[in-house]
Parts: sequence; C-alpha cells; structure tokens
Amino acid sequence: MVKKQRKRERVYGRGGVKTEPNGPAKPPGDGSLWEGVKSLGLALVLFLVLRSFVIQNFVITSGSMEETLLVGDFLMVNRVALGRRIPFTTVSIPGYSEPRRFDVIVFEPSHVADLKLVKRLIGMPGDTLSMTERVLSINGEVVDEPWVSHEDVPDEGATVPYMEWQRDHLVLGVDRATYRPTRDNWGPLVIPEGRYFMLGDNRETSLDSRYWGLLERWRLEGKAVFIYFSYNRDSVRPFAFLREIRWRRFGQGID
Repeated sequence: MVKKQRKRERVYGRGGVKTEPNGPAKPPGDGSLWEGVKSLGLALVLFLVLRSFVIQNFVITSGSMEETLLVGDFLMVNRVALGRRIPFTTVSIPGYSEPRRFDVIVFEPSHVADLKLVKRLIGMPGDTLSMTERVLSINGEVVDEPWVSHEDVPDEGATVPYMEWQRDHLVLGVDRATYRPTRDNWGPLVIPEGRYFMLGDNRETSLDSRYWGLLERWRLEGKAVFIYFSYNRDSVRPFAFLREIRWRRFGQGID
C-alpha cells in the first residue's frame, strides 16, 4: 500500500498536479501572454491586408454627390473589384472587373496629393462627351440622369482658367482658339485611351473632371457599395453622431 502511494506521488506530485518524467509541468497560464500577443499581431496583419486590398471606409464631407450621398454618410468601398496598386510600389494587383459607366467610385485625384474623392464615372476611354445648358450627352445621345440634382444658380458666364485642359481633347473641327467652356456648357471632348471622366451628382457644387481633368486607370481605388452608417454631420447639436443618426440610410446600396 505504501509503495503504491509513493508511485502516485512520483506521477502526480504531492500537490496533485501531474508531473512529467523530465520535470514538473508548466503551471497553468504560462505562455498565455505570448499567445495573446501572437493573436493580436495576426489580427492586425489581417486588418491591414483587408484595409489595403479588400475594403475601405470613406466618409462624405461635402455636398458634391447629393442627393445620392449626403454629408455624414459612411461608405463601404470594394477595393478588390477594380484591383489595387501595392503601396510604395508600381506593382498592381488586378481586379476581377473593369470600371463601368455610372459607377460611383472612390479615387485619388490628379490635382491634389494625399486626397480621396468620390464621384460618378461618366466618361470611358473612347467616349465623346459634351454638356449644353446642363444637359449631358455621351457619343451624341442625351443621357437620362435620374441621380442628378441641380441648384438654381446661374452659369459661371465666363471661361474658367482651370478648364483650359479641355482644348487638348476637343473633337476635330472645333476651333481651340475660340473655345470657351463653362460649368454648364463644354465639349465635345474625346476621352483618350486609359483615361476616365468623373462628375459629381450635384452638378452646380461639384469640382470634378470639368475643372481638373481626366484620371488614369490606377487612380481608381474602388467602387462604393453601400452606406453602413449615417448622421447629420452639419447639425449643431452636441453629440450629433448619436442624436442625429439617419437610421433609414443604414445598409442602403449605392447606384
């Protein structure tokens, strides 16, 4: 009986904790801190990968896309569809689709560094675009644009210096010397290969391709998919992000 008791003590120890032949087992909890650090690091890496190449959040801070998008809308953006340039390199990961006319797209503008904008893609490579008294035409046909909103403000009435870039893309037969584009009247312009033309839905308040020109393909970062949060950002009430939530816009798709 004594021999059996001593044998059990050798196996389990006097404290009742099973021991290994080569030494005592590690107390419960040893190494859990390291495991937690590894899990946190893995989660951070996955987040950065998703953030860089798969999804992106975007907050609307101006009214250039009203009524489609309102100031205070938070957008989920699909970055996989159009492909993504690897940060700090010239290498691009191809997407599974190409940009389509009338998509709402987040992009990097050509006129300001370290900025992201969201507009509607209007002009594709090879298109001929023009606008007459606010009416848009693509390839000679008037376009029905149910998403567009207008404000009761007059045209600029004179050539805007920023629009001078358009002279290099006029159709044959238009005199560049006498061409005088304005916000509501311009073109016809031919969009060259590898370039895209963007317009805001709120036409009278949008600084878009009419002013700063065309976009290269690599500047298109992703397609806006849906609104995941929205509140009245212009409200003067305290804690507007809690008290001025637009519940009806949650989950709303973007067309």
